[in-house]
Amino acid sequence: MAALRAAVPVLALLGLCLGPAAAVTPLVIWHGMGDSCCNPVSMGYIRKLVEKKIPGIYVLSLKIGSNLIQDMENSFFMNVNDQVSQVCSQLAADPRLRGGYNAMGFSQGGQFLRAVAQRCPSPPMLNLISVGGQHQGRVYGFPRCPGESSHVCDWIRKTLDLGAYTKAVQEHLVQAEYWHDPLKEEDYRKSSIFLADINQERGINETYKKNLMALRKFVMVKFLNDTMVDPPISEWFGFYKSGQAKETIPLQETSLYKEDRLGLQEMDKAGKLVFLGVKGDHLHFSEEWFDSTILPFLQ
Repeated sequence: MAALRAAVPVLALLGLCLGPAAAVTPLVIWHGMGDSCCNPVSMGYIRKLVEKKIPGIYVLSLKIGSNLIQDMENSFFMNVNDQVSQVCSQLAADPRLRGGYNAMGFSQGGQFLRAVAQRCPSPPMLNLISVGGQHQGRVYGFPRCPGESSHVCDWIRKTLDLGAYTKAVQEHLVQAEYWHDPLKEEDYRKSSIFLADINQERGINETYKKNLMALRKFVMVKFLNDTMVDPPISEWFGFYKSGQAKETIPLQETSLYKEDRLGLQEMDKAGKLVFLGVKGDHLHFSEEWFDSTILPFLQ
């Protein structure tokens, strides 16, 4: 008994030193084109998977609009800058995110969440996981889009071919805002209202650079058999060599990296950039791969 009484103050002291168990870092996810926040076979599945593997985690699957139909439609037709602004306000108003959060974006949601990291540092994004995001632009030629038989896809193709860099198309078609035509680099730099801005194509915004460099890890997943993203190396921040559409170069050979306009070179040297490859077509991966490769960045 005497020994037990003597141990109590020690245990109490240890409790004070250790404090309460650390809370699980929340997760924010953003879906891709033609999807919605809560689709049971996509984002709903991912949410349940994460919640099962990491008990007690708060997962916020972003919904842009008042219902699932609007959320899906907005992934095609709502100005990306407005979407990012809306998300920044939503995150800032959520008390569960005040201590910081991890972010995971799928396809176009990857570059949209990077814009959140660059533009909205409060609450702080800790780790960014881009699953098939196109950080140097995508869909040169628009090889495929969700719902291949849909008239929406055909209309988007025709619209992009006719005038991706016109003001009206840029402001009202999401895919035009990250359309990067390697044969029209000057038009892209001048007229892209979203991607050219967050990629520092028209000048250096030091705040963007500082905020992105605050990430602990920036994880980029490339699908090694991707038939939807052209060029697939955009998922690792690479792109076509300027002026042609055949030869691609990795991030480390781009002017963005060499001039370190976003701080990616410094992040790379510090071990903050993680390049992952997974066999399969766009957004095709197994639960086993997700568990072993992605979950460790969330725990």
